Amino acid sequence: MNTSTAAVFGSSTLFSTEPNSNYVVFSRRKNIISLLQKCKNHKQILQVQAQIIKSKNEQDPFIVFELLRLCFRFKSTDYAYKVFQNTQNPNVYLYTALIDGLVLSNSYVDAMWAYSKMVSEDVVPDNYALTPVLKACGLQLALKEGREVHGRVLKLGLSSNRSVKLKLLELYGKCGEFNDAKKVFDKMPEQDVVPWTVVISSYLDYGLVGEANAIFDETRNKDTVCWTAMIDGLVRNGEMNRALEFFREMQRESVRPNEVTLVCVLSACSHLGALELGRWVHSYVGKYAFEVNSILGSSLINMYSRCGSIDEAQSVFVRMKEKDVSAYNSIIVGFAMNGRSTEAIEKFKEMIRCGLQPSRITFVGLLNACSHGGLVDLAFKMLNAMTIEYGIEPQIEHYGCVVDLLGRLGRLEEAYKFIEELNIGPDHKMWSSLLSACKIHGNLQLGERVAKVLFDLGNADSGTYVLLSNVYASLGKWEEAAQVRAKMKESQMQKEPGCSSIEVKNEIHEFFVGDFRHPKSEDIYRKLDEINQMLRSRGYSAATEVALQDIGDPEKEWSLAIHSERLAICYGLISTEPGTTLRVIKNLRVCNDCHSMIKLVAKVTHRKIVVRDRNRFHHFENGACSCGDYW
Repeated sequence: MNTSTAAVFGSSTLFSTEPNSNYVVFSRRKNIISLLQKCKNHKQILQVQAQIIKSKNEQDPFIVFELLRLCFRFKSTDYAYKVFQNTQNPNVYLYTALIDGLVLSNSYVDAMWAYSKMVSEDVVPDNYALTPVLKACGLQLALKEGREVHGRVLKLGLSSNRSVKLKLLELYGKCGEFNDAKKVFDKMPEQDVVPWTVVISSYLDYGLVGEANAIFDETRNKDTVCWTAMIDGLVRNGEMNRALEFFREMQRESVRPNEVTLVCVLSACSHLGALELGRWVHSYVGKYAFEVNSILGSSLINMYSRCGSIDEAQSVFVRMKEKDVSAYNSIIVGFAMNGRSTEAIEKFKEMIRCGLQPSRITFVGLLNACSHGGLVDLAFKMLNAMTIEYGIEPQIEHYGCVVDLLGRLGRLEEAYKFIEELNIGPDHKMWSSLLSACKIHGNLQLGERVAKVLFDLGNADSGTYVLLSNVYASLGKWEEAAQVRAKMKESQMQKEPGCSSIEVKNEIHEFFVGDFRHPKSEDIYRKLDEINQMLRSRGYSAATEVALQDIGDPEKEWSLAIHSERLAICYGLISTEPGTTLRVIKNLRVCNDCHSMIKLVAKVTHRKIVVRDRNRFHHFENGACSCGDYW
């Protein structure tokens, strides 16, 4: 044994080449496998394997099986291939280890290839080999190949095996073949919660929420996995409020969530800005001693960041024992979206000092931080460093951050030229970002050129029409604005309505512009009137020029006064204790007038008001905003 191996494993006579006997072979095999199982990384596997080869045990199927298993555990997929290829006449168990490992490594096409090779060499698969290959076909949406495997299942008489049946059900469900899935389901002798859960997940994969809900209601003895499948599917389909309702019902049914459930719920909280429920989930994590690993920790950081509580996000990050790229990405993105650009950049430097390799998401966060901080020179340095220092090819989202930055700074022609010179085709979001900047800076000429590009490319959506109309309206060109709106109506496109939400006592309350649906509408509008009078007495007057409609000033003032975020804030003021921070989520950009008004409201009510709009977070306090009026 060489020195390094001895240092790791201690001296041993394990690899002696004494004459074989059944006992000696069995004992040696047992000891080798035991030694392999002590390996903690790929380097130690190599050390042991060198001695396995030296002692001529490299063809022992039991040892090869353990080698393959360990290679996949340490994500050494390529090396697992080499081990397998050097094995003479691999049996069904070795093929199964290879296929299973490839599936666990998300190498679904390779797993299907391994199965084909197995069959071509007349190695008869059993249910343990067929189960992972069916899973690979389902996850790859390889319906044709999956049907062929199903045919072999029938030929081998394995169609009654429960694990095989479940994977067949999953295959057809993931491929959207619900009639075939039903045939498999109907033939299952045990129609318990497990197959029902597979069917629920399949419907949700295709956005069939109603169908999934109906099956869920029929399912008896719903366990944690079943509840989690429903909650996860609702989150993936944008049904955040319903996901939280199901989570509350799960709690009432005394079904304990697992880590996956909590991650799904935190995701819903992030989208809705449901900070109080997110805090409750965090306390639940502590109460039941869940490990705050990379997945759960990153989810908590994202939740606090997207709810505007970046200090709590930082606290979670600091307390995490092991911080990987995902955790650093979460805190960098969090600092960026909350306007703390310098801290985002410092976290990146810390990440590099820790020896972690940044990813594409890292640079999206950094470039957003540059955009929100107006750091144009640093942004271009970061963009160059991606390729030169870290070997990461910039994608459309990275270039989009630069266009957004240049647009915010009013360097519109430079942004236009930057887009034209890209080596990849810009998407409609990038052009729309520039069009929005043209509106903000009043550049009608360039705005028309950008809009024409969007129309010519067939990428114009309702936002394009609205932005172009607003460009005209902001310059008082009402006739042109009306013509654009008329074209939008002809195209049967609907403008996305402004919507704001606020969490009060663990409930999310939504408001649209001029909304009277809320049970406390009278109190809300009474408070709105009170606030308006208070602000006027302090010199506030509505910036009616941002009301992009050809109407008189009184009507313009009223149209601004009933914006959705104002209604949400007024509801928060009448529903919470004095001094409570108000947190509002809006789906559109906050207008200039609302921004000015909220700064004053925060000052006169002695409140901190946090607003997350489409672009960024605004932390209002003492008459100022964290964005520095730059958004």
